[in-house]
Amino acid sequence: MKRNVLIMGAAGRDFHNFNVYFRDNDEFDVKAFTATQIPNITERKYPFELAGKLYPNGIQIYPEEELTKLINEFKIDVVCFSYSDVSHEYVMHKASEVIAEGADFWLLGYDKTAISSSKPVISVCAVRTGSGKSQTSRKIVKILSNMGKRVVSIRHPMPYGDLRDQIVQRFEKISDFEKYKCTIEEMEEYEPYIKMGAIIYAGVDYEKILRQAETEADIILWDGGNNDLPFYKTDFHIVVADPLRPYHEVSYHPGEANIRMADVVIINKIESADLENIITVRENIMQVNPKATILEAASPLIVDDPSKIKGKNVIVIEDGPTLTHGEMDIGAGFLAAKMFGASSIVDPKPYAVGSIKDAYEKFPNLDMVVPALGYSEKQLKELEETINNSEADTVIIGTPVDLRRLFTINKQTVKVDYVLQEIGSPNLEDLLKSKFKN
Repeated sequence: MKRNVLIMGAAGRDFHNFNVYFRDNDEFDVKAFTATQIPNITERKYPFELAGKLYPNGIQIYPEEELTKLINEFKIDVVCFSYSDVSHEYVMHKASEVIAEGADFWLLGYDKTAISSSKPVISVCAVRTGSGKSQTSRKIVKILSNMGKRVVSIRHPMPYGDLRDQIVQRFEKISDFEKYKCTIEEMEEYEPYIKMGAIIYAGVDYEKILRQAETEADIILWDGGNNDLPFYKTDFHIVVADPLRPYHEVSYHPGEANIRMADVVIINKIESADLENIITVRENIMQVNPKATILEAASPLIVDDPSKIKGKNVIVIEDGPTLTHGEMDIGAGFLAAKMFGASSIVDPKPYAVGSIKDAYEKFPNLDMVVPALGYSEKQLKELEETINNSEADTVIIGTPVDLRRLFTINKQTVKVDYVLQEIGSPNLEDLLKSKFKN
């Protein structure tokens, strides 16, 4: 008899696990997905166009809060946990909830879910969201391009719209954002690639994405989201660790698995971290993966006009996921405000409206910064209103996407970016030339 399955996810790993393991598997009947972490993704269906011949009506997506009820309603035999950037303790609380209802609790492994490529694959993953993976990926693209390699990047999924229109997405120009109706979170990841003249893919069906990308690439770069495992069999696994969050490298899922699998671990942000925490992270890495090459790096800030910060009252906007499920309380924008002499950082909470106001209640780590949330037109308007309501002289945009392109800001603005700068030798260029010189 078939085993009834429920997949717990957040519109990423869950769909991938279904596609590569459950979709055409006669041993299982996937009754439902549940969704969490990201707003506005429940009450949808995984459509039949993606679900395959065994699911002509598609598969319903429910809020994770209904997990216990769904296990009983659908007589679930197996719950497959399929999202990332959560603590080991959190995972086991979910396991306990599932087991108490009589179902098995599964975590699918890398070998069962990673797709093989005909081209060499470099994967860049992280211990936590906001560790510095994106600037690492972009630096690798530059190094390999200078070596004469055609590099195509593939990004971890963020499919928050109509899934049927997002099966394979290819981003080469800014107008592609409108074509695929991208959220701010998606633009944060794709825009820096486009500005450097690179191509990046994303979507829902990562087998189809890979096969299309292979036609225009010498090397595939997997730019992993959250701290998820690669979706592809990798030839060179690079993982970024964050000494601003020591011990997370051995206490978050599946960040610790990434550390244990890594060929190279980059301890980033050493310019901002305490020496004691840098040493702690290094010792933890060496304990679980003594064979990994460990690099250290800084993430220096690039500010387009520091004079607009000095002596000004500023309001700071930061990368949304880094602040929310990444649990950071500041980012590049806040650091720039301090570094370049802002007179004060305006508390945004009194000016917040709608879902932006709700975010401060849901994520207590948020305090003196605005999360760049924009998962719908309505939320984008609420973000605009929150910023424009404030009594600030200058808006510091610390998120990678240029918000000035998306709505009107009624104050002067400063854009903050950051790059990866390795310290010492060997560095990424040395390692990549050694590995991919032919």
